[in-house]
Amino acid sequence: MLSRAQKKQNTIVILKKRSDFVAIQTDGRKWISPSVIVQVKDNNGLETRLGFTVTKRTSKSAVKRNRIKRRLRAAASKMVPGQAKAGCDYVLIGRPASLEKPFADMCRDLAWCIKRLECHAPASD
Repeated sequence: MLSRAQKKQNTIVILKKRSDFVAIQTDGRKWISPSVIVQVKDNNGLETRLGFTVTKRTSKSAVKRNRIKRRLRAAASKMVPGQAKAGCDYVLIGRPASLEKPFADMCRDLAWCIKRLECHAPASD
């Protein structure tokens, strides 16, 4: 059974304020893969916060942008709890390849970006 502190440490909060996105963009680091761009910034807290962005530059169609965002959310829910370091803010930016790329490859790209940014969770023994 997890203690309250451990539960709080494993929580994931969704970023919604524009100021949070801008702060991560200006002060954070990023890594680009074929299907996703990951931006990360330390938030000096216990919780992991996630934000998702897909711009009109990616696709003019709202239907396609929403599908990319859904796929990013699904990949993040699968990969972030085990890979991401607590106390960091992440912004996942969709790319045109996110629409057609197989889901397993998207998850692999996301894990690779997190590893390259050196913000992955420490391995537990």
